[in-house]
Amino acid sequence: MNRLLLAAAITLAAAPAALVAQEAPAAPAAAKETPGALFGTRENIEHADISPGGQHVVYLTPGHGRATSVYVARIDGSAPPQLVMTSGADPDRLRWCNFATDTRLVCQITGMVDEAGIVIPYSRLVAIDTDGKNGVMLGQKGSVYDARLRQSDGEILDWLPDQPGAVLMTRDYIPEAGKMNTRMVRNEDGLGVDRIDLATMEVSRVEGPAKDADFYLTDGRGKVRIKGYRPGVGATTQLANKVVYQYRADGSDEWRPFSTVEDGGAGLSPIEVDANCGCAYALQPLDGRQALYRVKLDGSMATELVYKNDRVDVDGVLRIGRGSRVIGVTYAEEKRHAIYFDKEYGALARGLGKALPNLPMVDFLGSSADNSKLLIHAGSDSDPGRYFVFDKTARSLNEILSARPSLEGVALASVKPVSYPARDGTAIPGYLTLPPGKADARGLPAVLLPHGGPSARDEWGFDWLAQYLANQGYAVLQPNYRGSAGFGDAWLQENGFQGWRTSIGDVTDGARWLVAQGIADADRLAIVGWSYGGYAALQAGVTEPGLFKALVAIAPVTDLDKLKSDARNYVGRNLVVEMVGTGKHTREGSPLQNVASLQAPVLMFHGDLDLNVGVGHSRLMDEKLRAAGKSSELVVYEGLEHSLVDSVVRAAMLDRIGAFLQASTAR
Repeated sequence: MNRLLLAAAITLAAAPAALVAQEAPAAPAAAKETPGALFGTRENIEHADISPGGQHVVYLTPGHGRATSVYVARIDGSAPPQLVMTSGADPDRLRWCNFATDTRLVCQITGMVDEAGIVIPYSRLVAIDTDGKNGVMLGQKGSVYDARLRQSDGEILDWLPDQPGAVLMTRDYIPEAGKMNTRMVRNEDGLGVDRIDLATMEVSRVEGPAKDADFYLTDGRGKVRIKGYRPGVGATTQLANKVVYQYRADGSDEWRPFSTVEDGGAGLSPIEVDANCGCAYALQPLDGRQALYRVKLDGSMATELVYKNDRVDVDGVLRIGRGSRVIGVTYAEEKRHAIYFDKEYGALARGLGKALPNLPMVDFLGSSADNSKLLIHAGSDSDPGRYFVFDKTARSLNEILSARPSLEGVALASVKPVSYPARDGTAIPGYLTLPPGKADARGLPAVLLPHGGPSARDEWGFDWLAQYLANQGYAVLQPNYRGSAGFGDAWLQENGFQGWRTSIGDVTDGARWLVAQGIADADRLAIVGWSYGGYAALQAGVTEPGLFKALVAIAPVTDLDKLKSDARNYVGRNLVVEMVGTGKHTREGSPLQNVASLQAPVLMFHGDLDLNVGVGHSRLMDEKLRAAGKSSELVVYEGLEHSLVDSVVRAAMLDRIGAFLQASTAR
């Protein structure tokens, strides 16, 4: 299609030959025959970046099951995409790849391993040529004498736009222990910052390792300006709930106090440094909600309020370019909004909104080195998204990739922001998704779909799980119950575990509202949830046994005291104990301790390498339900973590959920 937007002079050109479809591995044809496969298959693009020269894109695309492949393709579609590498996710999983130069990539690989019943996560960074050659790990080389486990070898801090082919990265330095009869023993310990030449692998020290450091920020031009650390970590091996930040003034190497922030308390939390203004952007509570501030790093610490919202938290800044220049601020009310400080990008965002009226969610993902070409993602509630390259010089906008080509031609549902009253009169925000073509339907089967977290929130946009349920004929309500994040401290309350009665009450009140509005049939209500959402599904079945006819819990917390004991081998143990709390609420708020109250049939799914919520939660729940004569089914997936990142698994899970709900909510 060719359309000219006069207001911004943007030409929306026909897309070149599909970059993904030519080479990406496809799932077997049989898997595409079910609704579960249509919606459960992973997004065709899991990450994308544009090259410094603006001629190529790199993207991650799923293969069969849990495999992931990296491809590099010409933006003009003049040649087939080139395979760089593939991961089978057994256990390594590719997470992202970005261009360091036009011919050199940096990629992150993560995974989980089970060591004597303890699930341990790890991440590694690798540099590799775009033709798949010359791969090398970027972290410190390991040794059989390492004194402790290296879970993460580091993170990229700065892409050094003025030094092509080099990066700044944090590196976790681990000393050696037990090495005898030699002076060649490593003693450095802690997190440092190194400059690495990706062609020669020459390493230059920028910041020496510090045992208590766990956070650095640069100015996007190679200067480390902010450091964060948790006091006492080195001595206690437990994460503290307080972070101390320091900064460097212009032209100085001396660390000065910036702020001290306790979890949930006041204080400036730096999130970005911008060399253009010589300042840091930081979040800090104001009137009970996070607001954005700008702090001068010239020694004065002069602080000014940049933006606040009276309804929701500010949750981040918008950046562009290889130097990560800050161009705006973002927050989510009923829908996500952006306020641009940069006039050029503000005008461009408005122009793109007019050029893509059906894709209002526009994000700038990356740019060429000279900022003349931009990689853009645009989507909506009923469109999972498309990737475009905007050429500023030609004023052309070319669609190059589709997030979910398998859903092209499939009727997708619209998502409507709603609000409903809780039992105490509080208005609870949420999102209502009705089956496609049934906007005025009455008496539908309905599903409550509470989000995980609990300190997270749902947003307006495409949700593959909600869309699947709507496709199967269900009205879907996603409540942002009290305990959700993003709405300020008063809404967050203690959290969804200590304040479970309020959170779960808000969820069940949502079901009653659907019935009162005539949208839902009271005899065909179900609840489906993942993580905390799975906990909410089971606990709602405990507190209101006759309300839901089916309970589906994916990776659910089932016992609050077990959640604490499961954390005993990890450095975040104290934080988990503090979050859950102690008292009778842990017994009364644990589905595992109250199975006698459950009436509805239960279906659970869990990966056996789940670090967030151990698989033991579901196994114990299933055993106890069966022992009590209750209806329970549990599916455990070997080698998968919390998100169940496997297209075959997700497709089968959705089909099983569909059959379970149909049997439980049929007239």
